[in-house]
Amino acid sequence: DFAAAGIFKSAVSMAKDDHWKKLRTVLSPTFTSGKLKEMFPIIRHYGEVLAKVVQKKVERDEPMVMKDIFGPYSMDVVTSTSFGVDVNSLNDPDERFVKEMKAFTRPFQSLNLRFALMFVFPFLGPVFKAFNMQLFPKESEDFFRRSFKKIKAARLKEGKGSRVDFLQLMIDSQVSNSSHQSNGVNHEFQGLTDEEIIAQAIIFIFAGYEPSSNSLSFLAYSLATHPDVQQKIQDEIDSVLPNKAPLTYDAIMNLEYLDMVVNETQRLYPLGGRIERASKKDVEINGVTIPKGTVVMISPYVLHRNPEFWPEPEEFRPERFSKENNIDPYTFLPFGAGPRNCIGMRFALVTMKVAIVALLQHFSFRVCKETPIPLKMRAAAFLMPEKPIVLKLVPRDAS
Repeated sequence: DFAAAGIFKSAVSMAKDDHWKKLRTVLSPTFTSGKLKEMFPIIRHYGEVLAKVVQKKVERDEPMVMKDIFGPYSMDVVTSTSFGVDVNSLNDPDERFVKEMKAFTRPFQSLNLRFALMFVFPFLGPVFKAFNMQLFPKESEDFFRRSFKKIKAARLKEGKGSRVDFLQLMIDSQVSNSSHQSNGVNHEFQGLTDEEIIAQAIIFIFAGYEPSSNSLSFLAYSLATHPDVQQKIQDEIDSVLPNKAPLTYDAIMNLEYLDMVVNETQRLYPLGGRIERASKKDVEINGVTIPKGTVVMISPYVLHRNPEFWPEPEEFRPERFSKENNIDPYTFLPFGAGPRNCIGMRFALVTMKVAIVALLQHFSFRVCKETPIPLKMRAAAFLMPEKPIVLKLVPRDAS
């Protein structure tokens, strides 16, 4: 139990038991391949905007902090697909939505005392509550509540139109009940409440902004430090999308080598510090008894660098993930596993691939004197570099 979670107590990633089942059942249809395909034009649009913003910096021959370009891109994609709001933070970094979401991510930027206390001693929940302590800023919560109410009222008045986003799909759930089958029993669930919709919208933005922008930064670093891999991806892109053709969902899905590179980047740089699962009953695994209620923790970073599963684990080798290798899925957990795995996994991967393809069609990543080599990590809730990842992008015809 996490008493200081505020509105996030109603988020699918924190809900428990029947509440979690209800949320997961209602939300799962919004993350199908079909829905992602419908939302793809929104994601592609921001990929094109990203390429234009980078072009201006390339013309000035500027080294770039990767988080400064991928952060706004990720923010624009997730706010547009979650709230249906075009914040354009790539060109307007001081936009209110951006500032409020950054306030939410601050506790995860470093191991601050409040964050540590709340996660290490969750049983002190009543004390946190008595002192009105919560992890996320209440002002930001209130801002998103007000924004949601305005957007919902406008949509109910004007009709949803042709736009497809997560917010609209959740609002639609309020007028249609959902069902879930467990152990042969069918469970009917009511649509989401306003509070639940706000919690999901915020968690989508939160999960899509910080982790996606960090993953993209690590991916860019991996390409800059392995130019042969970068060239191979560019060759694949040119083959599937000749003459810098506009991106399509099907084309992105057909970039097999890019998929290997993304997986290898996530193997070396998994963002989540740990995966936790609570045992629902007494269970015995390989002679070890795990009592009911025990919390089992897995470190993806340690698992992904275990030489028993990954020969020469420190080496960057995308070919590990070729189809012929048949990787054991439980040795690779960037998004968790099982029924409580990351519900937005496919969305996150599409968002990352669009950004990289949109840039690699026109540019190549290069290390520069400001690039931190080797890359050292700092203590934080998410895996983050000690120093910002700084790279140069150069036009492909000049590289």
